[in-house]
Amino acid sequence: MFVYVLNQYGKPLMPCKPIKARKLLTQGKAKVVQRTPFTIQLKYGSSGYVQPVSLGIDAGTKEIGISATTKDDVVFEGEVKLRTDIQELLATRKSLRGARRSRKTRYRKPRFLNRKKEKGWLAPSVQNKVDMHVKIIRKVHKILPIQNLTIEVAQFDIQKIKNPSISGDLYQKGDQLDFWNVREYVFFRDKHVCQYCKGKSKDYILNVHHIESRKTGGDSPDNLITLCENCHKKIHREGKEYLFKRKNCSFRDATQMTVMRWFIYDKVKELYPHARLTYGFQTKNNRIRHGLDKGHAVDARCISGNPLTIPSENSYSFKQVRKNNRQLHKMTISKGGYRRANKAERFVKGFQLFDKVIFEGVECFIFGRRKTGYFDLRTLDGTHIHKSASFKKLRVIEKANTLLASQI
Repeated sequence: MFVYVLNQYGKPLMPCKPIKARKLLTQGKAKVVQRTPFTIQLKYGSSGYVQPVSLGIDAGTKEIGISATTKDDVVFEGEVKLRTDIQELLATRKSLRGARRSRKTRYRKPRFLNRKKEKGWLAPSVQNKVDMHVKIIRKVHKILPIQNLTIEVAQFDIQKIKNPSISGDLYQKGDQLDFWNVREYVFFRDKHVCQYCKGKSKDYILNVHHIESRKTGGDSPDNLITLCENCHKKIHREGKEYLFKRKNCSFRDATQMTVMRWFIYDKVKELYPHARLTYGFQTKNNRIRHGLDKGHAVDARCISGNPLTIPSENSYSFKQVRKNNRQLHKMTISKGGYRRANKAERFVKGFQLFDKVIFEGVECFIFGRRKTGYFDLRTLDGTHIHKSASFKKLRVIEKANTLLASQI
C-alpha cells in the first residue's frame, strides 16, 4: 500500500510507504490533504525526486479503468462506475414540464423549435461521461507525477454488427427503406398480426407497444412490437410488460462510445499534450501475452505500457452519483389529484446522502435516510451493511461528493 505525497507547493511526488507517512505526520512535517486515496502534503522543501509514471485509461460508457504504473510497481489502480440514470431523469423532467404547460398556469407555452445548438454539442447523458473521463484523469495527475498518458478508445460499425455481409451501397439501404415511418415498418415486420394473441381476439385495430419504457428504450424498431388494441390495454392493465423482450440488443453503448472517443481525446490533449491513443486489439494482445485476467483495471494496466503480473495493493473503487435532486414533486399522483413533494431535507441529524461513515468499525456510505435518524448503509458494490442503523452509532469520515471512493 502507498500513501500519496505532495510537496509544499501542491505538486505531486512519488508515493511513500505508510510507516514513513506516519512519521512525517507525527513529527509535524506533513498534513493530511484527503483520506481516499490517502494523500499528505509536506510542510518543508524536498528534492522533488520523481520516477516516470505511466497512466492508462480504459474508456467506457458504464465503467472506466484506471492504472498508473512504473516499470516495477502498480502505484494506483481502480474502476469508476458512471451514472446511467441521466436519460431517464431528463425524460421524466420533459413529461412533467409538458403536463405543467398543458394546465392553466403562469408558465410559458412552448416556443418555435428554431433554436440552433452550439458546435460540439452533445446529449447531456454523453456529455456527462466525457466530463467524468476528464475529471478522473485530472484527479490522478494531482496525486502522481504522470509523464505518459495513454487512452484506449473504440469505434463500432453497428451496421456490420447487425449484418456481417454488408458492403458498399447497402449501408445506405437500411431496414426502413421505402417506409413512411417507424410505425409502418414495425407493422410490416410483424405481418400486421398481434404478437400476443396472434389474431385470435379478432381485433383489427393495431397499436405499437414499447417493450422497454420509452424513457430508456427509445423508439427504435428493436424496442417496438405490434399488438392489437385489446391486448395492448390488457398488458398494461395487468402489468405483463415483462412478457416481451427486445428483438436485438441495444446498441446505445456502442453508439455513445463512437461519439465520445474524439471528444475525450481532444479535451484531454488540451490539458496534457503528452496524451496519446491506443486501441482494443493492442490491449487484448498485451493482456493475453502476459497471462492477465480480463478486467477494466487490468486492461488499463496493459494500456499504460507496463503489464505487470504482480497483484495491486493500491486498488480503489469509485462510483459517480448525482449532486442534487431538484425534482419538486413525485411522478405518481396521490388520491385527490395531488402530487406529493419530492424534496427531502439536505441534512438529517447532521448527516446527508452519500456521506462516508464508520458503523461498528466498517466504512460505508449512506444510501437512504429517514427523518427519525435511521439510515440505509451500503458499500459501493451495493452490499447492505445495515438497512436501519441509528445515527447515534455513526461517525462521518468523509463528506458527500459526486465521486464516492473506497479502497478495495
